[in-house]
Amino acid sequence: MIFLPLVAAIVLALAPQVGDVGARWLWLATAAVEVVLVAIVWARYTTPGPGRLALDEKVNWIPGVRSSYHVGIDGLSLPLVAMTVVLFLACAIYSMRQSDRPRLHAALLLFLQSVSLGLFLAADLILFFVFFDLSIVAMYFLIAGWGHAGALRSALQFFLYTFLGSLALLVGFIGLYVYSDPHTFDMLELTAQLPLAGHGVAGGSVLAAVLLGLAVKTPVVPFHTWLPPAHSDASAVGSAVLAGVLLKMGTYGFVRIAMPMLPGAWRAWAWVIIVIGIISVLYGALVALAQRDLKRMIAYTSVNHMGYIVMAVGAAGLVAQNSQQARGIAVTGAVTQMVSHGLITGALFLLAGTLHDRAGTYDMDQFGGLAHTAPRLAGLFAVGAFASLGLPALSGFIAEFQIFTGSIAVAPVTAVALLGILITAALFLRALQQVFTGELTGKSIGFADLGSREVCATGILLGFSLLIGIFPAPLLAVIDPASSALITLLGR
Repeated sequence: MIFLPLVAAIVLALAPQVGDVGARWLWLATAAVEVVLVAIVWARYTTPGPGRLALDEKVNWIPGVRSSYHVGIDGLSLPLVAMTVVLFLACAIYSMRQSDRPRLHAALLLFLQSVSLGLFLAADLILFFVFFDLSIVAMYFLIAGWGHAGALRSALQFFLYTFLGSLALLVGFIGLYVYSDPHTFDMLELTAQLPLAGHGVAGGSVLAAVLLGLAVKTPVVPFHTWLPPAHSDASAVGSAVLAGVLLKMGTYGFVRIAMPMLPGAWRAWAWVIIVIGIISVLYGALVALAQRDLKRMIAYTSVNHMGYIVMAVGAAGLVAQNSQQARGIAVTGAVTQMVSHGLITGALFLLAGTLHDRAGTYDMDQFGGLAHTAPRLAGLFAVGAFASLGLPALSGFIAEFQIFTGSIAVAPVTAVALLGILITAALFLRALQQVFTGELTGKSIGFADLGSREVCATGILLGFSLLIGIFPAPLLAVIDPASSALITLLGR
């Protein structure tokens, strides 16, 4: 499952005779097979026991430092793996008419899919770090090679910021290794050992390094400044993968590494993490409200939505009497939000890409009454906007309802972040009114509506958001046991 896309990427890179049409179809077929494989894994999945992973595979890799190729899956990683393969399938469909070096474009996206799946399945810190860094390299080339004007500068800024963050992450991983006994990079062993328990200063320092690396990738305020230009200058597919998958690598690191391996330090820093989350929620929403560029507006809503996740995992660190259930709900909401945001924002960025493809701009002031000429685009964007603002019957509501229920129960001050939902609703409704309603003006005149390829790509993502919103039980049944186990680990 991890290496099938990589094999396809190598074939495309080394066999130019495949041709552009063949490259598109090979990418689509590989992405579809990946969805089938993950569906089989989901159907056969049973919750692993405490301290274990399902489908566990371990092979010696760097025995000198006890680092191994160790992968496995549980209720924290399976939903993100499923979201990843669905999003890459949507991107493959969307790119079926990609005319700019389609073979190289497909190879790069397939490589990025392998890297992303490897990170979510990694059970070794060095393996996690390798996939983390390779994702930065692949996204750099995707932005620089297929972005808009200014893409090179934005790609460089993205690379430098996130690479610097990854170095901080590596320092944190080495800290965990140094204090472990016996020394190891294995995640399960480190979670069982708690190598920094009782080392207050050292534990806080290692957590700070890990948090810095993950916060840059998430991103949260004040480490978010690379995000708007990266999204503005990336292609539609690049933005969809960046927001849908790569941002989740940071938040996934919180629940997979920082919380279970450094529970004492996490509890000590919980209020700092909560405050950063609340600031990100409100700042992201307010700055998004001020944007006239549709893509930058969506980018800043990502800062807002990542803030919800950070706030929830911070609240999970506030151990108090009879709070375990509430903290578990907050973590479940955070993981659900990772999946929901990937689906919704991926769809919104693909839809925004159609504006640039047809009109050459994301400036909302240059559109008006677009629903008259592009009713399919208007309808799908409205569904994406309502899902993003947390309307019931869509996945955003399920995620945010749990986040606020769990967070407010243990930290009532987090209710302040509810303002973020109100502001997000206002900015999306204003965008809908500005671009799609009223008289037909500007770039909307003669605008061609979505084709079947674009409808299918975005419809898949929004369809899953609707499915989770109406029938969330299968997803929550996978996440809930893992969240409860994480809360137990956090209480040690």
